[in-house]
Amino acid sequence: MSAQPILRLGTVKDVARLEQHLRSLHLTLPCDRELARGPDSPLRWPLTKGDIKIGNRIAVQPMEGWDGSSDGNPTESTIRRWRRFGRSGAKLIWGGEAVAVTHEGRANPNQLLAAKHTREGLHRLRNVLIEEHRRTTGSDDGLLIGLQLTHSGRYSRPNAHDRIEPRILFHHPILDRRLGLPDDHPLLKDAEIEEIIANFHRAAWMAWHLGFDFVDIKHCHGYLGHEFLGAHTREGRYGGSFENRTRFLREVVQGIRSLAPELAIGVRLSAFDTIPFLSDPKRPSEGKPGTGIPEKSETLIPYRWAFGVNPLAPTEEDLTETIRFLSLLEQLEIRLVNITAGSPYYNPHIQRPALYPPSDGYQPPEDPLVGVARQMEVTRHLKKRFPNLIFVGSAYSYLQDFLPNVAQAVVRQEGVDVVGLGRMVLTYPDLLWDATEGKMIQHKRICRTFSDCTTAPRNGLPSGCYPLDSYYKTSEFAERLSNLKKH
Repeated sequence: MSAQPILRLGTVKDVARLEQHLRSLHLTLPCDRELARGPDSPLRWPLTKGDIKIGNRIAVQPMEGWDGSSDGNPTESTIRRWRRFGRSGAKLIWGGEAVAVTHEGRANPNQLLAAKHTREGLHRLRNVLIEEHRRTTGSDDGLLIGLQLTHSGRYSRPNAHDRIEPRILFHHPILDRRLGLPDDHPLLKDAEIEEIIANFHRAAWMAWHLGFDFVDIKHCHGYLGHEFLGAHTREGRYGGSFENRTRFLREVVQGIRSLAPELAIGVRLSAFDTIPFLSDPKRPSEGKPGTGIPEKSETLIPYRWAFGVNPLAPTEEDLTETIRFLSLLEQLEIRLVNITAGSPYYNPHIQRPALYPPSDGYQPPEDPLVGVARQMEVTRHLKKRFPNLIFVGSAYSYLQDFLPNVAQAVVRQEGVDVVGLGRMVLTYPDLLWDATEGKMIQHKRICRTFSDCTTAPRNGLPSGCYPLDSYYKTSEFAERLSNLKKH
């Protein structure tokens, strides 16, 4: 837990001061003092492994806008965001955003949907991204575009923002209570799981025909694929043993390879997790939520409802099964791996380090740089262990003005293959491109992790950077968001 006030990173003016602060936290982060330009920049190095070719080391992470139409098609706001993805200069587009394989699995009533009636809409997103990418970089050589396929499982809200319709694999002693689920809430039957798997096959086949280079079979952030990995207490073919808990992945992959053998496959993985955290009710301050503390676990040891967690100390990660999972990916000839952690729903400080919590969150229990370093170190460790895989790293946005310096250094030192940008893309998609072009960094566009991009969708509004992007700052939703934050 944080024992001293957290230093606002925006007040740190140079790398030397950052290094001093890191030493005070007993952290080591690679950080270059000078930024290279053009082809000399490690961020511009091309990457080839097997038949996968990526033109540089910059990736756009999946960033949902919660702004699709009710039938799952993109709107003009969605199209604008994908244009900005193209403007980033990134040669790896990891999914653009999560696309549900079935209506019942949508995380919100405005999530994109992979269906016959959305084909043209998804095709248009890909086309506008490529068009903008060519305008920015001059060529689409080495551009690899994926579509992240998902089913939201426990966090499905397909019909109304204020009505959750969970599709769960097992009963969770903490998360069931948080969602208000009764003890007899039905579990997904094996036959229903098989139907979901068939929907993944159909969606991947469609992505292939629309020209996407790969699909991501999402296994992160508490959604269905991730929940499979933690289904230790589930009985039957899809729970219990490691083999059963990974059956979903294997069956999805088998069907995709049969229907679309030329389509590459990737996996975004929550490589580790913790027991859920909550706002300390004893320590609220000035109307703000309290500091995050872990749920009480004395009666839940060994902790059997998660993946990548030490069952005897569930605030600690355990990479034993993570390593086994990555070995399975190698066996399945899946090279693209995107490392993330935890879930935005129950331990956001683990998943996306930030100084300012969303409306339903808690004050950070540690300096967010600790969370950044944790994800970077796990990614470095896994990359060293699996040199044949292509690793995309996450949790970089909190680095703010120093993101280019750290990104350049970690690629140069082979701590990651590709640096993924998430929240930063909403306000400054071309940050790393500008840095490698030798352009002046536009500090007023830097994401400061105010978390409005999370608070807004938590309250049924589109996601976007309300503080810094005039498109959202002057929108009809901005005043509603401001009023929500006051209460």
